Amino acid sequence: MPSPPDLTDRQQAILDFVRERIAADGLPPTWAEIARAFGFRQTRAAQKHLQALEAKGYLALLPGKARGIRLSPRLQRTPPREDEVELPILGRVAAGLPIGADAGVQRHLLLDRRLFSSPPDYLLRVQGDSMRGDGILDGDLVAVHRTQEARDGQTVIARLDDEITIKRLQVTPDGIRLLPRNPGYAPIEVAPGQDFAIEGIYCGLIREG
Repeated sequence: MPSPPDLTDRQQAILDFVRERIAADGLPPTWAEIARAFGFRQTRAAQKHLQALEAKGYLALLPGKARGIRLSPRLQRTPPREDEVELPILGRVAAGLPIGADAGVQRHLLLDRRLFSSPPDYLLRVQGDSMRGDGILDGDLVAVHRTQEARDGQTVIARLDDEITIKRLQVTPDGIRLLPRNPGYAPIEVAPGQDFAIEGIYCGLIREG
């Protein structure tokens, strides 16, 4: 579900952030909270994006109120059908070397549940081609089932020293390895005592465009 043609990617991301905060907290975020979430140095930058969204009819700004953001009635979400699931896109995941994870919600996609082998919780965008042999390419969206447990041979989303990567899990008596599916990349050896955790298992793929 691409952004509407009249919105920039950043405007869409801010609109999604406002909607998520209203859904989760029952209140819209302040301009300062939006600025922090998107790394703006000043709240003025958040204000400009909100004013652009107001001009395009997606929300209304109420002067003099700290949380004076009201969504347009046309943005009220209809619940997904039983055969659909709405998934947030959370940052990027490396399929080369691990990179830092960005947990910020970029936008949402409404998808058919039958596309996935396990119930998915979120999507991550792949960066790199180390999983090319499994058909996972740079720029793809991978669906992730959130779990801290995985079996040997499963493709996992793993956190290693606060970095996130997607690899095939290999568990041996000697330890844990994260295997690429491209001969141009070396396996990642998880050292004893290293900060390592399974964040989820791969359960499907979306290729946009």
